[in-house]
Amino acid sequence: MTSDRLSHAVEAGLTLPATGRILLLGAPGDLDLRDFPEDRCDVVQGFRPDHDAWAARGLPVSTEAGGDHGAAVVFLPRARDRAEARIAAACAAAPGGLIVVDGQKTDGVESMLRAVKARVPVAGHVSKAHGKCFWFTASDAFGDWARGPACNAHGHWTAPGVFSADAPDPGSERLLAALPPKLGGTVADLGAGWGGLASGLLTRDGIRTLHLVEADHAALDCARRNVEDARAVFHWADATRWKPTSPLDTVVMNPPFHQGRRADPAIGQAFITAAAKALKPTGHLWLVANRHLPYESVLESRFRETAEVSGDARFKILHASRPAR
Repeated sequence: MTSDRLSHAVEAGLTLPATGRILLLGAPGDLDLRDFPEDRCDVVQGFRPDHDAWAARGLPVSTEAGGDHGAAVVFLPRARDRAEARIAAACAAAPGGLIVVDGQKTDGVESMLRAVKARVPVAGHVSKAHGKCFWFTASDAFGDWARGPACNAHGHWTAPGVFSADAPDPGSERLLAALPPKLGGTVADLGAGWGGLASGLLTRDGIRTLHLVEADHAALDCARRNVEDARAVFHWADATRWKPTSPLDTVVMNPPFHQGRRADPAIGQAFITAAAKALKPTGHLWLVANRHLPYESVLESRFRETAEVSGDARFKILHASRPAR
């Protein structure tokens, strides 16, 4: 969809500069580069699966925008504050250059177009495949959109677009309250986010090592600030592919279940499968999920014992043990 829209924009008059580097901020790892000079492109991607996909394709890829570019293409994320920060970063990385913004309607591209038009002239825009692509000249008019990690009202470091940035997640709080006193010596938090769940886990003396596994680089950076405990080990990794060096006693998690704005239970199901592979034969999995998510069948296929131990109309706390091999 994104590639079709960008091609349509080129046909409608969008012209990329003939010289200079081109920055791609938040580009998906499978983006078709047929309309880009591939040898002049730099990618900024903080989501580990997409970051690895770009590295495998051989393009320069980093987690932060920098350098001097002639143009920048912003791929809108779901979170509005992260989208604004991306546009500000694009303008800073390509001063006076071309800024292209591409996004789905469901990710707020129409409201973003209106917000940009209120600040600077927009040179052109096209609509295609349930989204829009628009472009303008980089400006310092977006300086107030430049946001980075900051402390929230609860004293936790979070960043634009990070899950539950304003306050501790109520599901994670329910999970912590339902956990038994002893979890074993080696524990992992899959999808650790900014470290809210991990901070609660580390109040337990029995844990010798806690692995925080998180695919969002910005979230993991916040977790490093929030979790100042020598027992914490941080992994910037796709939780569905991460493998511990030795089997774990317990996995605890509040897995994500959205791809963009669309609910996708397969993500949480993949987390459960990864947890089963990472655990000892006597290991335990504890997770919280929204009531409607269909996780029970995959739990029953991956573990010999499963149960719902707590819950209400919104959340359910699930426990599974003895992973099936």
